Order: sequence, then C-alpha cells, then structure tokens
Amino acid sequence: MWSFMLTATYSGKQHLYNTYMIIRKKHNWFKMLFVWHGSVMPEIWPRLVVLFLFSATVVHFHGTLFNYKVPLNPAPFTLLGVALAIFMGFRNSASYDRWWEARKLWGALILETRSLCRQALTLTHLPANSEHIQHFVQLLIAYTYALKHQLRQTDATADLQRLLPPDLVQLLQTKTFKPVILLTEMGLWLQNRRKEGNLDSITLTAFDQNLNQLSGIVAGCERIANTPIPYTYSVMLHRTVYVYGFLLPFGLVDSIGWMTPFMVVFIGFTFIALDAIVAEIEDPFGQEPNDLALNAMSYTVEKSLLEMIGQKAPELQVKVKNKFVLD
Repeated sequence: MWSFMLTATYSGKQHLYNTYMIIRKKHNWFKMLFVWHGSVMPEIWPRLVVLFLFSATVVHFHGTLFNYKVPLNPAPFTLLGVALAIFMGFRNSASYDRWWEARKLWGALILETRSLCRQALTLTHLPANSEHIQHFVQLLIAYTYALKHQLRQTDATADLQRLLPPDLVQLLQTKTFKPVILLTEMGLWLQNRRKEGNLDSITLTAFDQNLNQLSGIVAGCERIANTPIPYTYSVMLHRTVYVYGFLLPFGLVDSIGWMTPFMVVFIGFTFIALDAIVAEIEDPFGQEPNDLALNAMSYTVEKSLLEMIGQKAPELQVKVKNKFVLD
C-alpha cells in the first residue's frame, strides 16, 4: 500500500501520520495500462487467479461437471451482464456521492475554522498573542483532530494532550463525542469574552452561526459514517458478480475454446474491480488508499490557524514512497 509517512515534531515529540489518499500525475495512455499502486489490483489479483484456474479447468473438461455437460451459451450472460452493469453503476454512484459529500464537509470545516480564527482576531479587542486567542485557536485545532479520530475510531489522546490543558484533556477522556464537547467549550469561551466586554451581541451572533456550521459538519460526517449502503443490497450484488464470473466459462467454452480463461478473467476483472472500488470508497473516512486524507486536512487546519496568530506551525518532514502528491 502506498502512503505518505508524515513525521511531525511537536514539543520534542514525534507523531507519525499515514496519509492514504493518492493524487497522481496523469500518465499517458500506455503507462495507464500498467499502473499497479493506487489501483485495486493488489487486492483482487488472487481472485482473478482463482477465476483463471477455474476457467482453465472447465476448458480442460470441455464444460462438463461430474460427467454432466453444462448446457450454457453466451446469450443469457449477455442479458445478465447488462443488468449487472446497470446495478453496479448505480451502487458506484451512491458510493461516490458519499465520498464527495464527505470531502465537501471537510472542505467546509477548513473554511469555518479559518473564519472563526479570523473573527477572533479582528472582531474582538484581544491581541493575537493573548492567552485567550491562543486557547480558542487550540480548541479549533483540537476539534478537527477529535473529529478525525472519532470518524476513524482511533485514539485521540496524543493529539489532545499536545493541544489542550490537562484538565480539559481529562474531561474529554470520559466523553464519546469529543468534537461536540469542544464546540461547547468554544461556546463557553465566547460567553466569557462577552462578559468581559470583548464581544457585543451582533459579533456574538456571527460567531454562533459559524459554530452552528461546525456542529452541522459533525452531524453530516456522523450521518455518512453511521449509515452505510444497505447491507443486503451490497451482498446481493457481490454474490451476483461472483456467481456470474464462475458460470461464465461454461457459457463460453464451446464458442471460443482455449481463449475462455482469458476472456473470463478480463470480463471478471471489470465487475470484480468495480465491486472492490465501491466497497473501498463507501466509507470515505477509513484508511484505504483512496479514502479521504483526513491526516493531511487536519494538519492543514493546524498550520493555517497557527500562521494566522503569528505562530510557527510544527515542522512536517514528508517521506514520499514513489511519486504522488498529498491532498
């Protein structure tokens, strides 16, 4: 699996990040025929080998099974193939819609966190280097990392400990929905600034609207993560693909003979690869090669917000395996 190995130094400690989304330079048509990394071939090639061997066995026995000739011809496979392609296309569209909606939500997250940081800098009477501004920015950054860890079901402790005071980290350890708790902390921060006279009611309303947007982003991501494509629908298509692939040699053996294994693998590759791609992008918050680069986007938020308040962002040393770039 290709991945970025991102090593960032924070206060003398090193944290390792893996970024899995692949955005490659465009190859010419010939090189595209042999692209391996970033495709689903590493995952599906064993299945294609099994399909090839099974097809070769069918050809060897001339389409018989236990001394019984299987009376199949290409006609039913043509009809079934068209129907299967339509259903697979529909499932592919549904999965890509989930992936693209998730990407838009995280794009909105980057926008809203920058807007809130800008508002804190320009609409309050606090200097950029004040303790209150820095704490608010750390809450925004921690919110981003907490959401990433919640969606991936990973431990957020390391990121929270480097970003937040110990008492708040301890509070978050007992909570399930850490991004929501951090939004509440931001609301309390605004309440305190209002009491101190650093915010008026109109400015407070503007802040609150952006906090509501962040709350909506959490809910949108949770909706995608917790509502997969109906399982029975996925199982039905998955089974149909493999039944189609393993029956196809019996339908082709009498018409194309020894070419049957090659044609079966080629046709099977189309359906099996599409099935694998759909399963991969159905959960856009995972850590598969073509899932969203949440580590990279979280670091983007951290770096941009720290630069806005005049702080140097943590240094990021990028080790690139092969040639592709980070989203």
